[in-house]
Amino acid sequence: MISEKMDSSTLAPIILSSSVNIMDQSVVLKNPTERLQYTLESIDHWLKISPKIRLVICDGSAFDFSPVLLEKYPQAMAEDRIECLSFMNNSEKVAIFGKGYGEGEIIQFALTHSQILKEETVFCKCTGKLWVDNFLECLAEFNGKFLCQAYFSNVFSFKKTRLEYVDTRFYISDIQFYQRHFAELHHQVGGHFQSSIEDVYKEKILQENLFGCFFKKFPLVRGVGGGSGKYYKSNFIRRNKDRIRLKLVQLNSEFKHWFNLEPL
Repeated sequence: MISEKMDSSTLAPIILSSSVNIMDQSVVLKNPTERLQYTLESIDHWLKISPKIRLVICDGSAFDFSPVLLEKYPQAMAEDRIECLSFMNNSEKVAIFGKGYGEGEIIQFALTHSQILKEETVFCKCTGKLWVDNFLECLAEFNGKFLCQAYFSNVFSFKKTRLEYVDTRFYISDIQFYQRHFAELHHQVGGHFQSSIEDVYKEKILQENLFGCFFKKFPLVRGVGGGSGKYYKSNFIRRNKDRIRLKLVQLNSEFKHWFNLEPL
């Protein structure tokens, strides 16, 4: 029913961040051919989620997806539903500060250079080798500002529940909101505390009291993590445990105002 209500004008474009050739040596998945194949698998799934979806593939290792995608998805390319961008990340800084730094550069490049995004006010971001099975439901929840997923620890124990990190694999954002709050955060990764991009997003959200920015629906993220080189598991037991975890945190008076229960 959700997909029937949405056409290409209401489906926010998705930036798929990519680095076929790695600069961060800490990642497990290093083989460029494998990284390319997993990204193509992701694109397959995105196009199955909705035939009207628009994808901006932005690669920060100067890999041009155009020849491969022209052969594999000629109709989508001809209809300008897939856009390929490439440039070279600051390789020295990515090597030092990690893939989160490179991803920040990739998103900013896409927002600056994409023809698809030029007339848009909202975008989605997903790490290139992943997809979100319930994307349409997540998009239907969008609050007009920013929505991401967060991970809370100690939910099923007697210890105090804690917000551990913000999940930056997938989120939805108003472009101006992103530029105002998140666009420069990749410059804060590393440092004395070796902060990750997930850490600095969390601190930004907490420091500026960006209430209502966590999904109340659990995004079903699938695909291969480049850092681990493993498929994210999404079996029935895992999905239900994650849903129960999310519901329990939303009932916690300390955290409930961070969820998208009311518009920002």
